[in-house]
Amino acid sequence: MSSFTRRHFIKTAALATAGAALSARAWSQVAGANGDIRIGIVGLNGKGRDHFRFFSAVPGVRIVALCDVDSAVLERAAQTAREAKADVKTYADARELFASPEVDAVSIATPNHQHALQAIWAMQAGKDVYVEKPVSHNLWEGAQLVAAATKYHRIVQAGTQSRSSEAIAGAIAWVRAGHVGRITAARMLCYKRRPSIGLTSGPQAVPATVNYDLWLGPAPLTPLRRARLHYDWHWQWATGNGDIGNQGAHQIDIARRFLGEPAFAPRVFTIGGRLGYVDDGETPNTLIAVHDYAAAPLICEVRGLPAHGTPAAEGGAGGSGPVGTAGAGGTRGAGGRGGGGRGLAGGMDQYRGVGIGNVIECEGGYVVVPATDYSGAHACDRDGKVVQEFTGVSSHYANFVAAVRSRKTSDLHAPIHEGYVSTGLCHTTNISYELGRAAPAGEVRERIKGDAALAEGFGRMAEHLASNGLDLAKTPATLGLPVTLDAQAGRFTGEGAAAANALLTREYRAPFVVPRLV
Repeated sequence: MSSFTRRHFIKTAALATAGAALSARAWSQVAGANGDIRIGIVGLNGKGRDHFRFFSAVPGVRIVALCDVDSAVLERAAQTAREAKADVKTYADARELFASPEVDAVSIATPNHQHALQAIWAMQAGKDVYVEKPVSHNLWEGAQLVAAATKYHRIVQAGTQSRSSEAIAGAIAWVRAGHVGRITAARMLCYKRRPSIGLTSGPQAVPATVNYDLWLGPAPLTPLRRARLHYDWHWQWATGNGDIGNQGAHQIDIARRFLGEPAFAPRVFTIGGRLGYVDDGETPNTLIAVHDYAAAPLICEVRGLPAHGTPAAEGGAGGSGPVGTAGAGGTRGAGGRGGGGRGLAGGMDQYRGVGIGNVIECEGGYVVVPATDYSGAHACDRDGKVVQEFTGVSSHYANFVAAVRSRKTSDLHAPIHEGYVSTGLCHTTNISYELGRAAPAGEVRERIKGDAALAEGFGRMAEHLASNGLDLAKTPATLGLPVTLDAQAGRFTGEGAAAANALLTREYRAPFVVPRLV
């Protein structure tokens, strides 16, 4: 297993700083045919469809290649391209697309466990890269991704589209100017409906249109253990990172920007569980985490159950099990939800009027950033009266293309090092959770009584669960392990450090191996 050493971490940070200057060298200019930037899209079943639509709208861009390991998905995307008069070549294996001299840049919208490896492969083939969030499946490979971007002098944009929001940038500047006093807490909210994915009784048949070996890539070659291959990979550790690394990755990035924090938080503590059903999922559907930054905490809240309801009766793919918890923390398993990435709309809790988004608490009020299209935000005083509004958004995709043309990493709204740090907060959250244990509600309250942010959040979380008929005395939540990270060394220290450090990376399955030396 690869080590995540102090020397490696310092080198990665230094390379990220040097990358902006190196990437500006004239010799790295892209030679697009007829001046066009020729883009290949890898992963077409969900976010990749957006990539096709938005990149196609950027002047001077041609979509020339499409890749997916599911031939049915690939043919559907190819048909869309033909209808749009795009002349594309199709591939099942991303490595063949990366090798094509007819492609200048690639966008990657595959499952999380493929992101870092495919981005590194693409850079090694001389391509610039737009990679979806989370930019890595674990912390170590995220650092490798940053190092590769600098070594190969590539333009690499993280798919955190909120960084192209003029509204959010304006709100951040307004807060930093002191209009509502100092920030007391930056809160990210992911109250997004996530029904049960069902409980299967044994290995499931892989769709005949899917090359399962290529689909698994770095993950263990194990039988499919969920009713639906696509999307439900988010909820199994071998391929996904739960909603904290899915929708939550956007909101964590926004919260960190408001705080102005450039690195990982030194400590994180979590409480949560997969509560309300027993199914093939492993990641928590209910979670609160506090990242203890010195100036103010970054608080994460994830809820997949409705505001009120009886989730055990709602069914789901393959049928849901009885009300309960899928276990304390769980272990990294073999995994994926169908439905194209949609959380069911309506019926969800809100905090200060927000279900999915951010609330930045300040001494003199708060700022609300709803996660719609990131084109708006507003600030309120302590009585809830709106005192300032912010609007405006630009194309994250056009920004990537502009940086590909300029060869300046500094032109990117979401350079890969920023994606790496925000993604890393998702990973440290999950590590705290995975190393936790089931604990009675009374023990949880006693353990966190000195942490006001956790205590307040847990109280509201308990009320939310009770409204869904869940008694924490009978279905206990997981009390995460408080983990301490030496951000400079990139290693955990203190209680549980050995177990936490073991989760910084994974065992890779040849030939799908993230290289130690990029």
